[in-house]
Amino acid sequence: MKRIFLFLATNMAIVLVLSLTMRILGVEPYLTANGLNLTSLLIFAAVMGFGGSLISLAISKWMAKKSMGVRVIESPSSSKEFWLVETVKKYAADAGIGMPEVGIFDSPEVNAFATGMNKNNALVAVSSGLLNAMTKEEAVAVIGHEIAHVANGDMVTLALIQGVVNTFVMFLSRVIGHTVDRVVFKNENGHGPAFFVTMIIAELVLGVLASIIVMWFSRHREFRADRGGASLAGKGAMIAALERLNSLHPAPLPEKMAAFGIAGGSPQGWKRLFMTHPPLEERIAALRAVQ
Repeated sequence: MKRIFLFLATNMAIVLVLSLTMRILGVEPYLTANGLNLTSLLIFAAVMGFGGSLISLAISKWMAKKSMGVRVIESPSSSKEFWLVETVKKYAADAGIGMPEVGIFDSPEVNAFATGMNKNNALVAVSSGLLNAMTKEEAVAVIGHEIAHVANGDMVTLALIQGVVNTFVMFLSRVIGHTVDRVVFKNENGHGPAFFVTMIIAELVLGVLASIIVMWFSRHREFRADRGGASLAGKGAMIAALERLNSLHPAPLPEKMAAFGIAGGSPQGWKRLFMTHPPLEERIAALRAVQ
């Protein structure tokens, strides 16, 4: 709750600073005189930007279960399931969080993910491929990595950062559309086609730039979760797990779940800006450098 309050407060502070700056520079009076109320627009953009992001967070567990076909282990039916539940239980206690739901999804790929609205009501799921292809030492490190994501509040933080960038994409795209409509096309009666066309183009361009920011944070949190997994399962086990993942070249999860998995792809060049995960080689090197 504290994390949500701080991000909301930060976003409101940014909104106020932006509004004040536009007033000082004379932009707001000009736009207001030409039919655009910046204060109302800022409030609208914040509500819409955060609304969608927080709704996605609220239904993240349900969405993950449905999209990935996760079978939640209510009562372990095998020694492997019992071991998985007990391992999650131990690491959750070590990390000081509530016991997450534990699930398995059928996939030959080696992967795992954690999601949920808060650290005491999360879901940790692993693929059947992971349980079959990894040793117990490697698998417990992956579980430790996912528990670290939960303990760090990464799902909430990622959703709130997405809300912040959504707010500014919506706000700035409408300001740009309004300005082009009024200044370039001299439209003085409501908003003409130029406003909507420009707004859509601006949203697309700004959305791409915003995605770079969100993906940077997503990559940054992977390094932190690797360190968290190492503290729970041991540095050697975490490195071994990442090396095994690197040798198996696992495919990333579907797009909506990609940021929550243990592994991602390894694109080159400018595509690296849109990676949810750093290359495994970089993660291994960073973990080896930790004293």
